[in-house]
Amino acid sequence: MQQRNTLTLLEAASPFELRVDQGKDVSEAQMRAALKSGDVGFLHSFTTGSAVDGPGIRLVAWTASCNFRCQYCHNPDTWTLSNGIPVTIPRAMTELRKYAEGLKRMKGGFTLSGGEPLMQARFAAKLFAIAKALRIHTAIETNGYYGDRLSDAELRDIDLVILDMKAISPDRHKIVTGGRDVEPVIEFALRLAELGRPMWLRYVLVPDLTDDLEEMTRVANFGADLGNVERAEILPFHQMGKYKWEKLGLDYQQADTPTPSVQELTNAIWIFRNAGLDAQ
Repeated sequence: MQQRNTLTLLEAASPFELRVDQGKDVSEAQMRAALKSGDVGFLHSFTTGSAVDGPGIRLVAWTASCNFRCQYCHNPDTWTLSNGIPVTIPRAMTELRKYAEGLKRMKGGFTLSGGEPLMQARFAAKLFAIAKALRIHTAIETNGYYGDRLSDAELRDIDLVILDMKAISPDRHKIVTGGRDVEPVIEFALRLAELGRPMWLRYVLVPDLTDDLEEMTRVANFGADLGNVERAEILPFHQMGKYKWEKLGLDYQQADTPTPSVQELTNAIWIFRNAGLDAQ
């Protein structure tokens, strides 16, 4: 598998850059072997200086491939593995080492996001082991569906799990995610609580889709009952990824959905705070 070495191919000004066919020269057999070994991962891009993907200032690697098809996804180009750049573990180690001291000084760390990073669980586990060896704070942003792909020992290399919970009722979860069950997500959250692993809970507020009062209350109460949720983040829906759906020829059901008003966002935050969570 050919390794692409120029930093500019990996680093992006923002995760909203449209990137496709970056791994088109990698055969299906090579992709399967890489997923099995974790010696090579497929990254959409990475960004530096993030202040919204965990504590402090973060280096964020955005993986390719996702098992969900969320109606409001702002990065549908990360759904497909072949849209990612093949990156070897030694190459990833070099990049992490380059930023390690600066991240520690800024009380930040390394976050693996996506796409869905646990679609590449072996690669993710190796990345986190390297980061911990460098004494870098680690975080993962995940939908939680494939949490069982990491062992308890591998979870200990992840300092913070940012669980992006789409919904909690089975029917609504399937509507939001394109048919995926919520049970594996709930099981992963309960497992994290049992292990005492720190967690942030994320919930995207989408008018007429996820802003149902009863649904939000159930999600908030579930998070509060876990006992390990340090923070809840209520993120307002936006249209920054709309152009990607159009460019990719995808049917974007949220094309006319507005961003929630300040009052709507405030009301949602209050629901999570009322459940006992540190929500913002």
